[in-house]
Amino acid sequence: MTPEPWTGALLQAGVIALYLASQLALLVHTLHRWPMVLSAGEPDPVGPEPWWDPADPPHVLVQLPVRDEPAVVARLVAAAAALEWPRDRLRIQLLDDSDAPHARLGAAAVAAARARGVDAVHVRRGDRQGYKAGALAHGLARDDAGFVAVFDADFVPAPDFLARLMPRFADARVGAVQARWGHLNRDASLLTRAQAAMIDGHFLIEHRWRQRRGRFLNFNGSAGIWRRACIDRAGGWSDATLTEDLDLSIRAQLAGWRLAYAREVLVPGELPEDMGAFRSQQHRWAKGAIQTARRHLGALLTAPLPCRVRRDALIHLTAHVAYPLLLVLATLLVPLLAGPARMPLGWALGLHAALTIAGVLPVGLLLARGARLAGRGRTGAAVDAAAALVLCAGMSWHLARAVLAGAFARGGEFVRTPKSGAAGADRTAPVRRSGSARPCAVELALAAAAAAAVAWSIARGSPGAPAFYAMLSLGFAWVGSGARPWMRAT
Repeated sequence: MTPEPWTGALLQAGVIALYLASQLALLVHTLHRWPMVLSAGEPDPVGPEPWWDPADPPHVLVQLPVRDEPAVVARLVAAAAALEWPRDRLRIQLLDDSDAPHARLGAAAVAAARARGVDAVHVRRGDRQGYKAGALAHGLARDDAGFVAVFDADFVPAPDFLARLMPRFADARVGAVQARWGHLNRDASLLTRAQAAMIDGHFLIEHRWRQRRGRFLNFNGSAGIWRRACIDRAGGWSDATLTEDLDLSIRAQLAGWRLAYAREVLVPGELPEDMGAFRSQQHRWAKGAIQTARRHLGALLTAPLPCRVRRDALIHLTAHVAYPLLLVLATLLVPLLAGPARMPLGWALGLHAALTIAGVLPVGLLLARGARLAGRGRTGAAVDAAAALVLCAGMSWHLARAVLAGAFARGGEFVRTPKSGAAGADRTAPVRRSGSARPCAVELALAAAAAAAVAWSIARGSPGAPAFYAMLSLGFAWVGSGARPWMRAT
């Protein structure tokens, strides 16, 4: 039975309306990058002078949460033990949730630090309740230091880390200070180069812009220092979300504290070299960010803050919504171009131009500019930024599922990111690999479908669509293949 003409027209109008709404929602997030990119050349504010009495420096607790980190735990404890701070005002906690064989390595690392005269303790719990947030809270209950530095297992702080960051607490309103992340293994593969571009864009452009404009910042989970009073008054560490760092950052700023960012202090860490580890890490970050947005949406909307601050915080917390939106656009574009009331050529050109110029361009420029500020040459920065865009497109299916999970589920298991011990650690130690590193049938099928859409859209003479589907096809093939050896750097 042939449908009535008006039914097809109504259906096509609905598809167009949904496509436009999805594109508008995506542009809200991508257009937000333009002021960040345009402000990238602005100078950083001058930091304060040291504020403590040299004869009476504050007590600092260094917390090192670990879980089965045989390749890096000794390096981590040694780096913490080398921090330049009066020995009677510094304590190190190795918060070790490892299984027994790996816990022995942590105990040996702590014993070596104690032999050097460092006040270090090996903290073991009876269970992993609360995961990282639970371990941090457990350690805080055992110490009363006024300041708390946190380092994940793969980070290697320089000896002057505390001396350079602590002056930022001269302002009594500052509740936490975040240092910039560096990369121990940036050039290990195209995957690590793409990740580095994303992280550099975040730290060298986004964080700087938010600090200069008085927007909400976030502690990134490692390479930072908290004022103990801020943690306590904001409600302490919570495992209600998978991003305990972001959750506490929002609660602290809603309570009136400021977070600061120290761009000049670089702390190198390890990027996941395995696609399975990268997928696991990104799933946790995406799900946790949406959980945090859901948890604090009401408070942000009603907080006595300038509208621009609340708006930026909401866009930042919901940034991962871009991934399901990208899939919606890719799906709707097919009936849009093939429907009975096919979109006029002028409309198609205009929409695809808007998506490319207003959407992809600011993100690409942010990534390339961040890589350049990190010291990459023009060609290297362009390659890294392009790889990051393709990688993000390929992660859209995986992270869309994380967004949906975060929208409806509280908490979840904190799946650690395996560490290989890049750049100097013991690579002979066994490293637990992620089981999801093998090829993914769904993403490979999506890669094939997107490749077919490239050929189909070319045959249809649809401007803009082939490049869009080609990026998706390449991304899905990369992510779905499990990062085969041909993606390694040479």
